[in-house]
Amino acid sequence: CSGKIGLKPTLKAIDNGINIALANKETLVMAGDIVMKEAQKYGVEIIPVDSEHSAIHQCLKEKSGLKRLIITASGGPFLHSSIDEMKNADSNHALAHPRWSMGKKITIDSATLMNKGLEIIEAHHLFGVDYKDIKTVIHPQSVVHSAVEYKDGSVIAQLGLPSMHIP
Repeated sequence: CSGKIGLKPTLKAIDNGINIALANKETLVMAGDIVMKEAQKYGVEIIPVDSEHSAIHQCLKEKSGLKRLIITASGGPFLHSSIDEMKNADSNHALAHPRWSMGKKITIDSATLMNKGLEIIEAHHLFGVDYKDIKTVIHPQSVVHSAVEYKDGSVIAQLGLPSMHIP
């Protein structure tokens, strides 16, 4: 796992009472229960830097009345592909992401939607929201980075150009 190297320094920073700007989802995927328990114990804030989670962090002012978190996905290179086209796709197809220029691993994870699964796990730990209350929506324009929906029907979203400069 490419991001596993971030776990030990994250735990060390927490032990030292240092707030963390976390850009590494693997830390929470591997050890989210441990990391968040330790952060709470030491009064450390975990501030997400990844686009979707940074957006939720910006939108989530109050957890009372929360209905769900909405994480967006671009749909990747296979958004408009038929099942037959996907069956015959090779790594070159998967690496041809229409929106982002990323490393090979994250691009493949994005094309297969594995990255969204990891982001759901990350959101569960970061925001203490049950998995059933985290939804993913395909949004090819990538303008809505994520949103928070409340029980009264209101939705607060973070919008911006598709750029990692925002978070």
